[in-house]
Amino acid sequence: MKRLQVLLLVALSSTLILFGCGKEKEEVIEPVVEQVIEEDPEAVEEADETETEADEDIPPEEGMVRSRITNEWVKEEVNNTRPVTVMIPNTKTAAQYGISQADVLYECNVEGSITRLMALFQDWSDFERLGNVRSCRDYYVYWSFEWDAFYIHYGGPFYIDEVINRPDTEDIDGLDSSNFWRADDTGNSTDNAYVDTEGIKADINRLGYDLEYRDGYADEQHYLFAPVNEPNTLEQYSDAITANKIDMSPTYPVTNCYFVYNEETGLYDRFQHLSGAADGPHVDKANGQQLAFKNILIQNTYYEVRDQKGYLAFQCIDSTRDGWFFTNGKGIHVTWEKTSDYGATRYYDDNGNEIQLNTGKTMVCIVEDGDSFMVDDEKITPSTAQ
Repeated sequence: MKRLQVLLLVALSSTLILFGCGKEKEEVIEPVVEQVIEEDPEAVEEADETETEADEDIPPEEGMVRSRITNEWVKEEVNNTRPVTVMIPNTKTAAQYGISQADVLYECNVEGSITRLMALFQDWSDFERLGNVRSCRDYYVYWSFEWDAFYIHYGGPFYIDEVINRPDTEDIDGLDSSNFWRADDTGNSTDNAYVDTEGIKADINRLGYDLEYRDGYADEQHYLFAPVNEPNTLEQYSDAITANKIDMSPTYPVTNCYFVYNEETGLYDRFQHLSGAADGPHVDKANGQQLAFKNILIQNTYYEVRDQKGYLAFQCIDSTRDGWFFTNGKGIHVTWEKTSDYGATRYYDDNGNEIQLNTGKTMVCIVEDGDSFMVDDEKITPSTAQ
């Protein structure tokens, strides 16, 4: 540290000096020298950073930990309890309750170019109404596997039989449960099935499932998160693109969903223009809250059409496939891989480094190989993304 000596008169010191016998005592004033240390600005900055890092690790309440799914603070009990994934329709007749609380939301095409959503909830302890719950498509089950989640659906076509009947698949099917109910509030005979927290718990007990993660899973890293005090701005990538609007209409022509970056919140707000419905914010009917995400991941995925009805198959386990990552108003090209049923999908930048997501909710858009999407009016396809 640099040291600066400063002379300060901090007190008056009186000294009595005798000049021989009979002489008067004379008062002499002497200056007092004190050493003052001026702190090095760099050292102060280092100390501030250390305090910030320490604050980042201090939970707002006792018994809270960083979520393995969002990196947000959650109760330890929540973090140690397996999540649920719920199949939710995305049509103009769907009445979506609870969806704004999803920590990760998947969207993918099903037959007829409509999309279906799979919502992942880490904390599902207080739902009075969750759904609509719709039927299963087998590729969603593999995405659910990687979270070790209870997969909740309402039936499904025979294509699901192989994966649903596996002994390690722990699903809750509304067709086999007395804990689901239908509400006549959608004008549709299929988009009206719901379940609540008590019903989910009852079915888990009935089916003999374990609320705790399987051995070893809780110790595995899923998403890699940037430190809260050092968010990933993507500015370290020279080829990062500005991404104020991400339009998925070309790949989801019925949903016509898009995301607009909100500078005030730092999130991507979700909008939809469903066929036959008005364009507007995608909101949760339970609370009127618009869906918003800190991270958006796009996965170009190999697929096949199974039959004349248009049922699809997606190759969920794959490697070095194209994708994109968007956060904080910017985007970069990535590759993704998933190497096993229960293995996490990993995302890498073009230097081969695993990307860091930012703390918060994540949207995962599955895109059929060859399809495109728009970023700020620029067309993005797998061929141009290389």
